[in-house]
Amino acid sequence: MLEEANRDLLATEYGRRLYDLVQAGEGYAAFQLWGNDGVAQNRDIIDNPKLDRTIWDRQIELADQYNDPGNFTAFIGFEWTSINNQDTPSNLHRVVLFKEDGRKASQVTPFSAYDSPDPEDLWAYMQAYEDLTGGSVMAIPHNGNLSNGLMFATERLNGEPIDAAYAETRMRWEPIIEVTQIKGDGEAHPALSPDDEFADYGTWDKGDIGGFKPKQPEMLPYEYARSALQVGMQQEQKLGINPFKFGQIGATDAHTAVSTTRDDNFWGKMPSSEPSPDRWKHYVIQSFNGDETLSTFEYEALASGLAGVWARENTRSAIFDAMQAKEVYATTGTRITVRIFGGWDFEGEDVFRPNVVDIGYSRGVPMGGDLPPQGEATAPVFMLGALKDVSAANLDRVQIIKGWIDAEGSRQERIYDVAVSDGREIGEDGRARQPVGSTVDEANATYTNSIGTAELRGVWTDPDFDPALPAYYYARVLEIPTPTWQAYDEKFYGMKMDADVPRSHQERAYTSPIWYTPEQ
Repeated sequence: MLEEANRDLLATEYGRRLYDLVQAGEGYAAFQLWGNDGVAQNRDIIDNPKLDRTIWDRQIELADQYNDPGNFTAFIGFEWTSINNQDTPSNLHRVVLFKEDGRKASQVTPFSAYDSPDPEDLWAYMQAYEDLTGGSVMAIPHNGNLSNGLMFATERLNGEPIDAAYAETRMRWEPIIEVTQIKGDGEAHPALSPDDEFADYGTWDKGDIGGFKPKQPEMLPYEYARSALQVGMQQEQKLGINPFKFGQIGATDAHTAVSTTRDDNFWGKMPSSEPSPDRWKHYVIQSFNGDETLSTFEYEALASGLAGVWARENTRSAIFDAMQAKEVYATTGTRITVRIFGGWDFEGEDVFRPNVVDIGYSRGVPMGGDLPPQGEATAPVFMLGALKDVSAANLDRVQIIKGWIDAEGSRQERIYDVAVSDGREIGEDGRARQPVGSTVDEANATYTNSIGTAELRGVWTDPDFDPALPAYYYARVLEIPTPTWQAYDEKFYGMKMDADVPRSHQERAYTSPIWYTPEQ
């Protein structure tokens, strides 16, 4: 709109100011103007419904034009960017996704955070859309790690405790969350999972999304997926329904025309963070208070992530339905393939049979499902397998992450290694303590697949199962160490970043959970 000098945009005071800045080559100043006078004040500085309609119609037209069933699926959608509190900005962002084409989506315009910062009002908009059109829509939250503990809070924004109606409504509209992306990884936090040596990955925990105030430890359980899933089970014991029974996907949140997730070809989050010798020093979050300890820089960004969906076909309808069923998983950027089934009578050889998927569906449930009644079985059995990205790194291990609520009502978790590479042993504690090693040459940004393996499979029975306690189980897949995008930048540009910049890491995948609920 700025580039084409749209007349409706230029008819507004701020539209003209933004246009003049862009024409003068001051694009970042235009961005700051919009952020400071608009977003930070929670007001629409353009406020032109005609312009809103033009932009929305163009988005719909492009999505419908490039949607090619069976080959390339393009959804219609928008981002709702609530930050709730202007003094301590709390990221409550959601992506809103429409199932059908423009004939239905065009009957509304997007619901803005300027209309309301409260997710409950967004859900009301979504209900009104479905009532009007007969279509389907969902919202996908992202970056709970920057939400000041509000993303998975047990209180509503008005301060009242959540109730069964809230829980039911939230799960109706938000079946999945985005658990990893450029602005950090939200699966686990090392302070919440001190026994997990892999938990400190892409950790963004300095402060809020505006760099106003530092993170407080009591916020963390309500920001990260692993603990939020446990909070959800606690709430189910009180309310009779779980408000945080979500599946997990990844995405980029890149605000450019190029969404890249490979470390050897990472183009950043914003146009200002596209490849350059000094991009690593650019701000992603610049503290509004001038406190640099609360600022976050581009070198802390992840080249993440991707969503894996086990859909029956590559169409809007099939993918949307699979997301609603939570048969989805997240990766931090590579195309790992992973599948998990839960049941009560899988056997060790089942995972190696050619009809393993048929066995999984006929005798169990896939990721995102609930274990069927226990019957005479003594413990749940999980069948899982992972395959490496054909053009990326080998696999290190496949794990089960278990979370449960103990008899005292407290949150608990434990990690079990199910299958590991290179002949390492899994000990009696369920862990392979020997690291896979590393072939990374950080100075040259290279690695080799001389360690690890292309595929891992396993059948695992919970050795600590208590039928009286609710639990969830999901798989985590770890690759062998590889160079980060920062290492590739150093090599390409022949420069050096600060010593604390990460130059190698282990990419990973997270499946949606499978839940066990005790019989009443």
